[in-house]
Amino acid sequence: MSRPLRALALLLFVAACGGGNDYSAPRNLDNACSIVNERPTYLSAMKRTERRWGVPVAVQMATIYQESKFIGNARTPVQYSLGVIPMGRQSSAYGYSQALDGTWDDYKKARGSWGARRDDIDDATDFMGWYFNASQEELGISLSDTRNQYLAYHEGRTGYRRGSYRAKSWLLKVSDDVASRAIIYDAQLRSCGKV
Repeated sequence: MSRPLRALALLLFVAACGGGNDYSAPRNLDNACSIVNERPTYLSAMKRTERRWGVPVAVQMATIYQESKFIGNARTPVQYSLGVIPMGRQSSAYGYSQALDGTWDDYKKARGSWGARRDDIDDATDFMGWYFNASQEELGISLSDTRNQYLAYHEGRTGYRRGSYRAKSWLLKVSDDVASRAIIYDAQLRSCGKV
């Protein structure tokens, strides 16, 4: 085999191996139909989560929009000391769902999903379903109550129980925005026949 042919074969092999994760955001984040048309695997994953855990697709989508803007490898920003010395990230949150290391480990242990990855849409939506379901069981928050589910998701169930979010006016606004987005996404998905 000639050198150029070997190089081409190697390039094709590497390109074929690089496909599993989609780290860029869909083009139109304000239109749920556009998102799921562009990324049909998102809708498949969210529908599986809805069947398994009861969390509506629009609630999942609104939460993922807020947490990662649908970017699979999203991370929190790096913090700097004196404006120039990197001090590490704000938290260990990573992936579509922005799950923290410890919470993700709890999920993997509870589900027996040791190979689960936060940058995989199937695993990320299943994690959200698992977490929201536990919030429903422990705190009595309906799975379709996007606002309070988001508050419990952001603050943790202990923080939610203590009411830590009440002192955070910015978080109350964000949770209202997430709830509004879920309503809009739901209407859009119904209009294009996706739910």
